[in-house]
Amino acid sequence: MTGFLFVSSFVGLLALVPLRKIMIIDYKLSYPSGTATAVLINGFHTPTGDKMARKQVHGFMKFFSLSFLWAFFQWFYSGGEKCGFSHFPAFGLKAWKNSFYFDFSMTYIGAGMICSHLVNLSLLLGAVLSWGLMWPLIGGLKGEWFPSTLSESSMKSLNGYKVFISISLILGDGLYNFLKILYFTARSMRARAKANKLKTEDKNQALDDRQRNEIFLREGIPLWVACLGYITFSIIAIIAIPLMFPELKWYYVVVAYILAPSLSFCNAYGAGLTDMNMAYNYGKVALFLLAALAGKNNGVVAGLVGCGLIKSIVSISSDLMHDFKTGHLTLTSPRSMLLSQAIGTVIGCVVAPVTFFLFYKAFDVGNPDGEYKAPYAIIYRNMAILGVEGFSALPQHCLQLCYGFFAFAILANLSRDLSPNNIGKYVPLPMAMAVPFLVGAYFAIDMCVGSLVVFAWHKLNSRKASLMVPAVASGLICGDGLWILPSSILALAKIRPPICMSFLATN
Repeated sequence: MTGFLFVSSFVGLLALVPLRKIMIIDYKLSYPSGTATAVLINGFHTPTGDKMARKQVHGFMKFFSLSFLWAFFQWFYSGGEKCGFSHFPAFGLKAWKNSFYFDFSMTYIGAGMICSHLVNLSLLLGAVLSWGLMWPLIGGLKGEWFPSTLSESSMKSLNGYKVFISISLILGDGLYNFLKILYFTARSMRARAKANKLKTEDKNQALDDRQRNEIFLREGIPLWVACLGYITFSIIAIIAIPLMFPELKWYYVVVAYILAPSLSFCNAYGAGLTDMNMAYNYGKVALFLLAALAGKNNGVVAGLVGCGLIKSIVSISSDLMHDFKTGHLTLTSPRSMLLSQAIGTVIGCVVAPVTFFLFYKAFDVGNPDGEYKAPYAIIYRNMAILGVEGFSALPQHCLQLCYGFFAFAILANLSRDLSPNNIGKYVPLPMAMAVPFLVGAYFAIDMCVGSLVVFAWHKLNSRKASLMVPAVASGLICGDGLWILPSSILALAKIRPPICMSFLATN
């Protein structure tokens, strides 16, 4: 895994370096996330910003400590399957069996505080629709729609409906947004070319803008360095990846690296306009194509590896453009931004596999009934199976339901974009609705609790809430997440929690 990350990640750093001037200065793309980061950094270098930063750091540390201690306390009561506060049947045992319960996860509550109310309510709607209505009804048709002898985790049983219906929602939402961003990208580029606005210098430019442009261009990255680096890393990947994964032939990798710069440009341009990184959609296209081309023997592995390859290149290129935008607005050297990104990539190539295997050894990762379900791993694997086997992989009547939810995803996005803003802003997000279809309802409840906290806080003191919500949410997430490290070490050392707190019906 480390080797694959090293040979695939660095190509994305160099794919768009020659186009940074066009994207940042000529096209003046906004890159909202990069701009927001720059505004935050610049804001800290003022007396007001320094005072605000101190309050945020104090709030972060306070809730970080509380979250860590709460996770430590919960550990003592989780000594067995479905034990502890994470399985507290807040709405009754019947609701608990259908995953409707509050699991006291500070991570999900913190995430809910950061996410918008629409995202959290969309998650809850998806949970009610799937675990509250559909899965109990389809489960009652065991023996009619699917064989009663199959286990529930089989793809030909109830789990097949969960996986493939969630895939149809994700694909419908992703396809719509992908085509929408391509349309806006093409329209914007055509308008710029038609108006002939691609000028490198404007005499009426503000002094600050001219200074930023001067620093951004003075600390340049030679074109030959970017091209030579891209070619070198591509050759290494073309040789190494087929040796690691023989199912993915070398000529597939060659085609991927030929297409990567143009795909990266489209994605980075769209991200500059809309702040949406659509790398996962490019990866899904590669997944289906490679899975179908490689066939039944090698298609699943070839599709998944090719998906990861394209997704890595396209995503890293877009992220680098966000960083270049931040550097441009904060008068930071582009060379230092590229070097920092490269150092971070090296660290990530080592830390990410180590972290994964720590999880993998200590916990039951990927178990549909476990704590760490890894839902997107299941989704992507079954996308590859669908690409290889076609619709024969689906249980009875699942295809018709998939058609319906795919159409729903398209129509929901259309209604949001075409309706007046006061109506469209309430249309649920299909991508968010899809996640609880597979994972369960409990995390949607936690997210909504986080959303409720933010709503109440804004009602009581909106100014303080706007300042402190990101810091408090980050503290909750980081404290709960940090406990994973000692709990993993304890699990590897075969030290189990001393108490199993579970709940049973009185009769």
